[in-house]
Amino acid sequence: MVLEKSREPLRYIERSDPRPGDGEVRIRVAACGVCRTDLHVVDGELPHPKLPLVPGHEIIGRIDEVGDHVKALEVGQRVGVPWLGKTCGECQYCRSGRENLCDRPLFTGYTRDGGYATHVVADARYVFALPEDGDDVATAPLLCAGLIGWRSLKMAGGGKNLGLYGFGAAAHIIAQVARWQGREVFAFTRRGDDAAQVFARELGACWAGNSDEFPPQPLDCAIIYAPVGALVPAALRAVRKGGRVVCAGIHMSDIPSFPYEILWHERELKSVANLTRQDGDEFFRIVSNAGIKTQTSPYSLDRANEALADLRSGRLHGAAVLVP
Repeated sequence: MVLEKSREPLRYIERSDPRPGDGEVRIRVAACGVCRTDLHVVDGELPHPKLPLVPGHEIIGRIDEVGDHVKALEVGQRVGVPWLGKTCGECQYCRSGRENLCDRPLFTGYTRDGGYATHVVADARYVFALPEDGDDVATAPLLCAGLIGWRSLKMAGGGKNLGLYGFGAAAHIIAQVARWQGREVFAFTRRGDDAAQVFARELGACWAGNSDEFPPQPLDCAIIYAPVGALVPAALRAVRKGGRVVCAGIHMSDIPSFPYEILWHERELKSVANLTRQDGDEFFRIVSNAGIKTQTSPYSLDRANEALADLRSGRLHGAAVLVP
């Protein structure tokens, strides 16, 4: 499924299978999650995508060809491919352990072809080896919703009362991690989305309400997953003194002006950018221990535009996953 021009539907085409180059592997795709970042790419909200482009960066599959100088991976191995596709290894960020901020990165499904296809080529250094067992469709959302969710949870700090604004793919995973850690989860959804609030309670949230409501007690920290800038002042008002608000998306509508008093008292506002391979290593170690279960809606590959439309309209609870 190819994006030929921003803001236009993807086209279903046939073309030759890609071949791995030096240091690369080719993966036969078993499942690819549909992420909100894909929506930002397709809708033209992220600038300068590689065009034509195969989107998709929550990829699960098995290696079916290995390029030269690949030592740690082999044909037949089950792997996952995330958003971070390559870094330069030379800039100040890469050299200081912050490869998520690399000056010259490549991103899967944005600046290199991704997983809305039967096959994808990936840099072997940025591929995660996965256990041989496990459901491919259920695992796919972990490759971004889970990984970015985990990074945002770490950045939120260790506060007990955690607010999650926007209860979609990432929040429904991270709510389970937070409950496993012993935190109290407060879920905020768009007004009138009763089904999402019920879903949040089913996953252990102690409270679920509308995003313009105050929780029954002050939050220690909050993560904003919905791409809505107006939620920033709402979350700042909901956190206690010294609390922290983390914006977890790659794109957000403009943040409206707000009075300094809701930032005062040493409240913090932070953003999350991309992920590191260390985030993946940490997260996949806790997935089974935390008993994470993903809720997914499978779509055939040629229904990618329908999956994107369902995500855009808010009709999904959990995550859409394409199955070639």
